[in-house]
Amino acid sequence: MMTTMNKSRSLYPLIAFVCVIYILYVLVYNYMVDPGAEAFLSRKTGLEHELKPRIWLKVMYIHVAFACLAMVTGLMNFSARSYGKHRTFHRVNGYVYVFAVLLVVLTSGYMAPYATGGKIGSMGFNLLNLLWLAITTTAIVHIRGKRTIQHRRWMIRSYALCFTNMLIHLLTFLLHDLVGIAYVTSYTIGLYGAIALLLVAPEAIFRMGRS
Repeated sequence: MMTTMNKSRSLYPLIAFVCVIYILYVLVYNYMVDPGAEAFLSRKTGLEHELKPRIWLKVMYIHVAFACLAMVTGLMNFSARSYGKHRTFHRVNGYVYVFAVLLVVLTSGYMAPYATGGKIGSMGFNLLNLLWLAITTTAIVHIRGKRTIQHRRWMIRSYALCFTNMLIHLLTFLLHDLVGIAYVTSYTIGLYGAIALLLVAPEAIFRMGRS
């Protein structure tokens, strides 16, 4: 267990740096550079439901805000000081993280029918929402049962999914801008690829710890 914790701590500065840079980018881009999400909405084709831009934008703003909150609170709770010396803060901050995840999932559920790629994209986001809820709930069940190690592992699995959007856009960029695959196809591959990679990544970290 100590080896696993040491591995996690060695990754912490890198993860923190990525989080800060990505959150700043997301906030600046979505609230200042393109507040109307015109670039993103222009890519949406083959939608089965009529998209109402004003409502969609309001939901998107909430989604982005709570996604950033989940990323920050989750990062703070993986700090050694948080779970070692500030147990009350760790517990309260953990519930804030869970609340943020719930809001992200609910807003994502509203936006899923309008996902880029149509029904296939919608199914991917609905799958992600169900997985994130199930994984986070499992983490809560374990900590209420005083199973700290299991709780920490399931929280790592839950927190990994905070990076879904970042990985989707990274994979989409690689496939569309560098390889030349159509944007919708690239986005769909990016969606399912991100889910798969982020489910596998924690297991790889655990195995590194064991070895």
